[in-house]
Amino acid sequence: MKRCSWCKNDALYMKYHDEEWGVPVKDDELFFEFLLLEGFQAGLSWITILRKRENFRKAFDNFDYKKIATYDESKIKSLLQNEGIVRNKLKINSAISNANAFMQIQKDFGSFNNYIWKFVEGKTVVNKWERHEEIPARTPLSDTISKDLKKRGFNFVGSTIIYAFLQATGIVNDHLESCFRHGEVATIHFK
Repeated sequence: MKRCSWCKNDALYMKYHDEEWGVPVKDDELFFEFLLLEGFQAGLSWITILRKRENFRKAFDNFDYKKIATYDESKIKSLLQNEGIVRNKLKINSAISNANAFMQIQKDFGSFNNYIWKFVEGKTVVNKWERHEEIPARTPLSDTISKDLKKRGFNFVGSTIIYAFLQATGIVNDHLESCFRHGEVATIHFK
């Protein structure tokens, strides 16, 4: 079975690649989880975040953005002491402000799902890459979304982070054409 080369032979990476990466998402809770994790990933490898994902889930109340939006100084101090997550005050504060901005998008558009999918008119962008090296780190689409999110008060949403978010949530299908998941994710219904 041929996979995208980035997952190498790591079991956790392969499971994520085979079951989750690139599957189109419609669920606001899952969108927020990926936004939070991608923000914490900035400057680190994705496998580092994947290995800490369950710790993040426990520390951040199962990625409940309504709860995260209300975090106070004592909760921030607690998170900064949590060795199971990435302990970065700027990223923790960003998760809180992003939770508030996320809820504002829900008010403005009915859901984050409605907001994010409008950028691609509701259809996954299907790329046809032959080699991993061809895949860009950012695109005009991620530039546009990044700029719009920043305008709406989000942090840690640079174009590279947003492109990774679009790939993870199936808004962009960047599985290599030779990968068994390239065609499969096109037939998967929204999560």
